Amino acid sequence: MPEQNAAFESPGKPKPRDYRLTGPEAARAAQKGLVSASWYQSPISRKRMKELMQRRDGPALLDTAIWLSAMVVTGFGGYWFWGSWACVPFFFVYGLLYGTASNARWHEAGHGTAFKTRWMNDAVYQLSSFMFMFEPQVWRWSHARHHTDTVIVGRDPEIVEPRPPSLINMALSLFRMPYALNTMWSVCKHAVGRMGEEEQTFIPESEWPKVVRDARVWLAIYALTVGTAVYLQSWLPLMFIGLPTLYGGWLSYLFGLSQHVGLAEDVLDHRSNCRTIYMGPVLRFMYLNMNYHLEHHMYPMVPFHALAQLHEEIRRDCPPPYTSLFEAFKEIIPTIWKQRKDPTYFVSRPLPQSTKPAATVRAQPEAMPG
Repeated sequence: MPEQNAAFESPGKPKPRDYRLTGPEAARAAQKGLVSASWYQSPISRKRMKELMQRRDGPALLDTAIWLSAMVVTGFGGYWFWGSWACVPFFFVYGLLYGTASNARWHEAGHGTAFKTRWMNDAVYQLSSFMFMFEPQVWRWSHARHHTDTVIVGRDPEIVEPRPPSLINMALSLFRMPYALNTMWSVCKHAVGRMGEEEQTFIPESEWPKVVRDARVWLAIYALTVGTAVYLQSWLPLMFIGLPTLYGGWLSYLFGLSQHVGLAEDVLDHRSNCRTIYMGPVLRFMYLNMNYHLEHHMYPMVPFHALAQLHEEIRRDCPPPYTSLFEAFKEIIPTIWKQRKDPTYFVSRPLPQSTKPAATVRAQPEAMPG
């Protein structure tokens, strides 16, 4: 397996790595054999894997009905009590459903595993992408690269926090401010047909017209929302569209930090760069079972409703799961603090002593873009 943190071989104080997809680290990753490489997969019988990969409409239909119904109820409560403090708890929950739960639905629908019926996946994908402010076509291909080259510096466009991390940027990211500003600038550029240099490295040129189309639709929706707010001289329309991405996205950011931050870079074993965290039913609903993140990365075509079963099948071949989100952050926060001065530092996850090399296959992101 390629050596960990190979970029820090020079003596003296280590220099921060270049996380851009167009920087020198991309070429180094290719030289080290880390691009579109074979990943370790815990052994599981073909028959059992076929059972776990079965797609069904039922679980996602139920989940979507609960999710959207809860948004209608809390949104109506926020509207009804608008102008008094009584609206705050309603918008607090509405914001989490809009700005956090949408991220998990975008993700699963993007994999095409939420529903068996394709148009249902596409509909939820478009809706939840808008809510979370993820441009649909951009992130469809970005996430495909993320699965192909997970936490490979210079290749993965979805590394949440580079080393050394910026504490100021992290604080602002709790309210998704840096991302929201960057996304709106990106949407404006896409609306006039301009593609970013990094985006051109992972989005096929044939998909660029779809990026332009989606950007123009987004701008029309936001313009209508802002226009309505100005006409009514009220913030209320923005409390339903736009602002929930900011005031309700903090939990999603914490989920994102818990996935890979503080773990190894440039390894070909998801057991070393992903966390599985046990969570209660409310957080699992908000996260759509993505707390089984190691399992999801190792076998990305297993639907969300089967991840707990997959976990039971392979857990003896994996590091011990974290017992709670709190336990995970007891590790993540000190690690981030140490990485401010030593970006080579990371948490090395313990692997079972009985682990044996298993046949590896190339990750399967090509099944994601629809």
